[in-house]
Amino acid sequence: MTPDEQYAYDAAVKRVKKIKGFYSHLLVYVIVNLLLIVTQVQGLDEGESLWQFRVFSTAFFWGIGLVAHGLSVFIPEYFLGKEWENRKIKAFMEEEQRQQGKSQS
Repeated sequence: MTPDEQYAYDAAVKRVKKIKGFYSHLLVYVIVNLLLIVTQVQGLDEGESLWQFRVFSTAFFWGIGLVAHGLSVFIPEYFLGKEWENRKIKAFMEEEQRQQGKSQS
């Protein structure tokens, strides 16, 4: 395997692990929140509404974290991918060279 092929393979393995981690997180989220909601429904008094913040607060706040996890897994390739990294590295290197040039003058 050439170094380029090895790099591509390693990148693919890393990406698959990130996606697998997200789906594991999603599965745990669904199972735990279903159990919590069922438990809270069983604890409601007669005539008490299910639609209360305390019933869904865990799912809501954990859901925010789950969305952030999903974005970190699926969006970086489009927003903060390798091209962005390369542009930033180049910009920082150019800035550093400019700073060194000014300090030597």
